[in-house]
Amino acid sequence: MQLEICPAANTATQTIRLEVNALLIDLDGTMVNTLGDFAQALNRMLADLQLPAIEASAIGQLVGKGTEHLLRSVLTHVGVPPAQVAALYPQAWQCYEGHYLALNGQYADIYPGVLAGLQAWQAAGLPLVCLTNKPLAFARPLLAAKGLEGFFTQVYGGDSFERKKPDPLPLRKACEAVGTAPARTLMLGDSSNDAQAARAAGCPVVLLTYGYNHGEPIQAVPALAHIDSFEQLHLPG
Repeated sequence: MQLEICPAANTATQTIRLEVNALLIDLDGTMVNTLGDFAQALNRMLADLQLPAIEASAIGQLVGKGTEHLLRSVLTHVGVPPAQVAALYPQAWQCYEGHYLALNGQYADIYPGVLAGLQAWQAAGLPLVCLTNKPLAFARPLLAAKGLEGFFTQVYGGDSFERKKPDPLPLRKACEAVGTAPARTLMLGDSSNDAQAARAAGCPVVLLTYGYNHGEPIQAVPALAHIDSFEQLHLPG
């Protein structure tokens, strides 16, 4: 199936036509802005641990490499000595898990254009896979809370495989699951993790300009295109 990619207005790239058999789509920073959920759950966790709060502006720079990396980074950010982070981590995870599951999706919003894009691709018969580093126990309820779960033939989290993005393994496994060749399976994400994993797996990648990307400009990350909305990735005609 052919897709047309109309890059962001501030890029010199012309419209791109790409033959694809499936789409792999990241979740946080790509489909849903979850920074509000992260801020609430993390600061409730920190309060439980009698640690200072983390400012919301810092959280986006720490998201994207899985929950373990996030929690360890947050503990370090608020002043826990590196030697104590490992000892405190199990309690931090327990607190965070409870808070996140209780509020999952309540402080999160679907990005503009996401629903229209998913509806169009699904109607065209294009298989869609949600491929995130978020734990599966967090990802599925979030998709359900936002009415997105019905669009995906498969949902894979950061704990679905032995390794997570930026390792290419999750992308290769997802391609196998839907029976598509990597070269005809487009990765849609918001960070260098998505781009690095896609390149290593042999998948083309398109990056959204509004996501997190660890606080770095996404336009500096090589990709087939950078787009401002899912609606810039559409079917011809």
